[in-house]
Amino acid sequence: MFGLLLLDKPAGLSSNRALQRAKRLFAAAKAGHAGSLDPLATGMLPVFFGAATRLAAFMLEARKIYRVTARLGLATTTGDAEGETTEDRSSGPAPSGAAIAAAVGQFVGEIEQVPPMYSALKRGGVPLYRLARAGVEVERSPRRVTIEELTVERYAWPDLQLYVRCSKGTYVRTLVEDVARAAGTVGHVADLRRLSVSPFAEQGMRTFAELEAAAAAGTPTLDGLLLPAESALEGWPSAHLDPAAAAKLAQGQAVQADPALPCGQVKVYADAGQLIAIGLVTAEHRLTPTRVFIR
Repeated sequence: MFGLLLLDKPAGLSSNRALQRAKRLFAAAKAGHAGSLDPLATGMLPVFFGAATRLAAFMLEARKIYRVTARLGLATTTGDAEGETTEDRSSGPAPSGAAIAAAVGQFVGEIEQVPPMYSALKRGGVPLYRLARAGVEVERSPRRVTIEELTVERYAWPDLQLYVRCSKGTYVRTLVEDVARAAGTVGHVADLRRLSVSPFAEQGMRTFAELEAAAAAGTPTLDGLLLPAESALEGWPSAHLDPAAAAKLAQGQAVQADPALPCGQVKVYADAGQLIAIGLVTAEHRLTPTRVFIR
């Protein structure tokens, strides 16, 4: 297999469990995903099958879009609805709409975030969430992320719905907690949906119900739901090689690049239009393979 699925992950499943379920449906020997979602979250989880898993790393830089509902007035251990309450201000004064708008405005642009303890980041090889579950908290260095858009879609105390377009590495739970504090209260994520992972639009997602119905109709129907794996590399320049050059590149050898190609990473296709590799065009206009899909 060599394809990409935009899975609409349901709530209650970890990203890995969702991946394994999709892998079984497609009877794939190998699968991987790009960009984990918490079990509470739903939405777009790009899943790569077969040799296409080598493309997943290129999506780690992708812009993401979320719709999140924050429950204000309550803080939790995890920053979301799965944690235990640590602070209750639900009976206190509700921030005004103006206060919410002012707070939200503080977090548009390049900001610093302290990663939450309940995250997959590692300290000494141990994921932070495991330390947190053991009652251990360690110091975390702030990270710079970019919030390209942060819009209030609905506010009716205690619920605040936000539309978020952000860079890689953004923790929406942390963003919700920080916005709540800036508005004079506390908060946590009550509901989170990832709408998009660049370059893909929300409309391309497939639910498990759709996948199971397609599987029942037969393998061709199921495989018809896959996207070309290289669609994850939208906007990349392409190199097209004749059979002799393609054979050399497939064996790990550099070949002469088209002078019109810019330096940097390119998609490499054989004459028949099949993606065979990711290559790097050097300043000397040599095309070096960095990931080969066919040998």
